[in-house]
Amino acid sequence: MNRHLAFERLHNFRDVGGYPGEGGRPVRQGRLYRSDSLGKLRGEDWDRFLTLGIGTVIDLRYDWEIAAKGRVPEAPGLRYHHLSIEHRPYDQAALGPEVETGRFLADRYAEVAHDGAVELRRALEVIAAEDSGPVVFHCASGKDRTGLLAALVLSLLGVAEDDIVADFALTGLATERLLADWRADHPGQEPVWPGYGRVPADIMRFFLADLAAAHGSVHAYATNSSSVPRRNWWRPCAATCSNPPGESGCPGRGPGHPIGPRPIAGRSLPAQRGVTPYARWRTDHRRRGATWLTPSGVRARGHGSPASGFPCWTSSSRHDSAGSPCWCGCSC
Repeated sequence: MNRHLAFERLHNFRDVGGYPGEGGRPVRQGRLYRSDSLGKLRGEDWDRFLTLGIGTVIDLRYDWEIAAKGRVPEAPGLRYHHLSIEHRPYDQAALGPEVETGRFLADRYAEVAHDGAVELRRALEVIAAEDSGPVVFHCASGKDRTGLLAALVLSLLGVAEDDIVADFALTGLATERLLADWRADHPGQEPVWPGYGRVPADIMRFFLADLAAAHGSVHAYATNSSSVPRRNWWRPCAATCSNPPGESGCPGRGPGHPIGPRPIAGRSLPAQRGVTPYARWRTDHRRRGATWLTPSGVRARGHGSPASGFPCWTSSSRHDSAGSPCWCGCSC
């Protein structure tokens, strides 16, 4: 069957139903769709969308993506859920040609499954709700974040791994049009990464194997994911952490050092409306920062290098007073 639904401006809109599920019963068609950004809907595409009778939209993108590209138009009876599941921005197009597509993206999916566990669980609840009506979920290209959620849904419905991987790989039919959109947004440029927009099957196979290894099964992950603290990777500690002298370049400030960003070497941390300076700094820091290993083997991230003069943060096994992992900060 042809799962792609024809739109002029959407390139990756398709029905998730029809696959054999638990007990051989097929997943219902016309009830769940996946797509690239619905912010592109207008004109005849919008009219076509309305004929599907969709009652619920789940938008998996960042706030800044929605601000830049728009969201699905409002319509009577259309419910909209914004559930940003990815918390660590990165620029795929700018990756170097030495980055291996399958393993790299599978590792990014594992990060999303951990960091966005609360949002993913909520998305599953919305999809399963009896009053949701037909549902569509989407990100920007309908490939990575959308593919991850589709894999979780199909796994929970008992769909075989081969069919889940095949559904993921169908995005390959839209790759050239998605690349054309990228080139239109970046005149005169080409993606540096050869893997940009590509969907080799091993991405999803690696991810499903890693999820099963970490949690026992996809079902176990979905039922236990609410125990993962929300955004704990960038949350300041409820108590204080201590950094041993020399770890991550820290000068050994010791216990009691306050957690949180501060101006260093004359640099300020400007505020942004609706976003705390801490959250904004963490987002910008990760987007532009480098990664290195400390002498103790702890992976740390910072802006350029440990000698850059910016704060650095080390992911450690320390926990705050609520028992959640926390980031411990100091000057590099």
